[in-house]
Amino acid sequence: MGGPLLTVTEVGKHFGGIVALDGVSLVVQAGAIHGLIGPNGAGKTTLFNVLTGMYAASSGTVSFAGQTLHGMKPHQVLGLGLARTFQNIRLFANMTALENVMVGRHARTRAGVWGAVYRGQGTRAEEVAIRGRAGELLDLVGIAAQRRTLAKHLAYGDQRRLEIARALATEPLALALDEPAAGMNPVERQELIRLIRRLRDELALTVLLIEHDVQLVMGLCDRITVLDFGLKIAEGTPSEVRSDPLVIAAYLGSEVV
Repeated sequence: MGGPLLTVTEVGKHFGGIVALDGVSLVVQAGAIHGLIGPNGAGKTTLFNVLTGMYAASSGTVSFAGQTLHGMKPHQVLGLGLARTFQNIRLFANMTALENVMVGRHARTRAGVWGAVYRGQGTRAEEVAIRGRAGELLDLVGIAAQRRTLAKHLAYGDQRRLEIARALATEPLALALDEPAAGMNPVERQELIRLIRRLRDELALTVLLIEHDVQLVMGLCDRITVLDFGLKIAEGTPSEVRSDPLVIAAYLGSEVV
């Protein structure tokens, strides 16, 4: 693993009188698979929304790849190389799997409005390249055979994979996955674990992962941060977090195994 890629320093987020995040700090090393866990309402997705520009932090700072993200919009954060998926799948239901991934390439395309209108040689060549790369990414996540299937007709697990492929189309440095295993059966979860490891190893991606499946997180992540009621209550290796008394208490008094 390299040096710090994502640094969160004393980040707070308030919604009126509700404190969703209270001085959260963490560092994600380049090349790491870093887990973010905690009970429902702990602030995990809120933190993701702050990191990716969907929410403005009420306090604190976030830096990514050496740049401060303060005031940046989601497309600007994406342009720096921080892509994400969502807890509730957000695909273009009436577009094919291939088209969904091609849309993801928009963040890296050069053809503007006039290029789209006049469709010169450069624009056509870029479209061919986009289509080819989209096909490669569908193959990488294991659903190349479904390339012409409408997103709404894909099995749930394949929709999750498609959302990952679309995020990969933006050529990210880091991928923030919000509950990617939600709704998956045990076989699909194991396939997801293998996929995330491949993304880290073959694409040199850094992965930040929110997941309720604690066993999945413990078996996959290099380091884990634990939130509870907007506070960071623990951080460390899986073995350190597993035995932390505050973590055990946060999970209703039963040891995390």
